Amino acid sequence: ARHGRRTRLAALAERHVDLHAGLNASDEVRRDQIIEGSVKRQVDKNLHCRKRLCVSVWHISIEKCEHFLKKGIDVLYVACADALSGTRGAFEIIKDELLEKYPDRKIASVNSCRAEMALGLLAIEAAKMRDKGKSFDETVKWLEDNKQFYHEVGSIDTLKYLRAYGRVGGAAAFFADTFNIKPVIAFDVRGMNTSFKKVHGSKKALEECFDYVKQHMVEGETKVVYLGETMPNPAKDYLRERITKELNIPVEEYIISPIVGICCGPGMYGCWFKGDRVTLGETK
Repeated sequence: ARHGRRTRLAALAERHVDLHAGLNASDEVRRDQIIEGSVKRQVDKNLHCRKRLCVSVWHISIEKCEHFLKKGIDVLYVACADALSGTRGAFEIIKDELLEKYPDRKIASVNSCRAEMALGLLAIEAAKMRDKGKSFDETVKWLEDNKQFYHEVGSIDTLKYLRAYGRVGGAAAFFADTFNIKPVIAFDVRGMNTSFKKVHGSKKALEECFDYVKQHMVEGETKVVYLGETMPNPAKDYLRERITKELNIPVEEYIISPIVGICCGPGMYGCWFKGDRVTLGETK
């Protein structure tokens, strides 16, 4: 997955599967457009034309997997949460066919139940295990056992983009924006972005995000908090200062990938980190 610090991930993982976003059937959104602000102008102009561009089975099979299978290298795909994306389903479509073609190789996918930077961190840990000589099966088991320890918490400044993308109803978006109600969003156990609290005003939403990090951090495990934004946002300054000064945890900042930003809008921000076990949405 192309998430978070791409240079670090590229140095460890052998290939990533791009999840593209576009304003119509062919116009892909690039990160440099997000940084310079042109995407916000395009999205505002084409609110109902935004879309995610599908990952093709051919793209996964030929360009990604077979490149290594031909060299006698096993393939482990750490996939975006099934609850959010169909990319792992696309991988599973071609897995059996590839196993018939390369019967001596191991091919597997893991539903990370995560997205964005949390997914990138899991992929990095898997690559580190490979470099330490851990087996294929050991790495798969570690991912399954540890994926629920990776958190996301954040908010957005308006619901109009989620409304246009069909994620929230028109009435809910209208009243939330009218009365300045902000959702505070976190991963649940399936990887869904779940609004677990609604607060009045942006300042309160920032305070709730900080409190979430403070509540779920684990000393010795939460070594860094990754602070992402879809476009330059003053919210990151508040969170960076409180996390570094009050929690004494380093913060690394980055631009959130277009595949997320295109449906959440330019005012999204969030924190990603390893902490205690995620229980939100867990059935008793």
